[in-house]
Amino acid sequence: MNTLRHRAVLVGASGGIGSAIARSLAPRCDSLLLVGRDRTRLDDLARELAAASDVVPLAADIATAAGRRAVADVAAGQQSNLLVNCAGTSEFTWFAEQSDEAIDRIVKTNLVAPMLVVHALLPVLATAPRAAIVNVGSIFGYLAYPGCATYSASKFGLRGFTEALRRELAGSRIRVMHLAPRSTRTALNSDAMYALNQGLGVAVDDPRVVADALLALLDSPRHESLLGFPERLFARINQLLPRLVDKGMRRQLPHIQRQLGGRPVPGTPAEVISIEGCDQCGANP
Repeated sequence: MNTLRHRAVLVGASGGIGSAIARSLAPRCDSLLLVGRDRTRLDDLARELAAASDVVPLAADIATAAGRRAVADVAAGQQSNLLVNCAGTSEFTWFAEQSDEAIDRIVKTNLVAPMLVVHALLPVLATAPRAAIVNVGSIFGYLAYPGCATYSASKFGLRGFTEALRRELAGSRIRVMHLAPRSTRTALNSDAMYALNQGLGVAVDDPRVVADALLALLDSPRHESLLGFPERLFARINQLLPRLVDKGMRRQLPHIQRQLGGRPVPGTPAEVISIEGCDQCGANP
């Protein structure tokens, strides 16, 4: 069991997963800095958790240098020893139909901004006797999914960054971990994605499941945790036998097409995609 009292920075605290993590993490914290862009939600959450910890809400956009400086300044003041990155965004659509702006926003939010936050807070974390970084990714960081190409790419990147940083800091006092939720009931998912999950019989977790998994990861010696079965299995199969997973994903294309307004993959004749023979393989963000 991890007995370390945390002085935590939680980025993305105003989201569904972030607020669930805040509620679970607060009793273990001497101080908890809640970072997000929705000031009202942060203030409400801070008031809710005030009895459990010294909670500080900070409305800041981590995609900006000014926002990251604000986070780093408060983190230095509270001598933070834990950073949890769980801010994220997504869009369920064919990649060929996605706007340049959406691609840029998703990659910056899910990959570039967390990297820059870690970079800004490393000097603070390095001063602690023991410290930890947890990057919250997605099962789609292991199992790329049609209709979520940009999201999958950003989460693959976050997983790769986390792995490289863990190896880079192996001789230091800073642990680096990766948590990969499967589909979770938050505003991140569109109605179309929920309908796809339902049609394929894919389980959707409550955000509290993710929060519990994060605490379990902190308490364990592991460096990563993948949530859900069969999602964990498919993710591992994809690493070893990707062509096998390709076939399963291809059979899901008719379901994806139906949820995307019946539009086939751009450049693919509609008649090539048949609803017959579909089965389940994979998970959703």
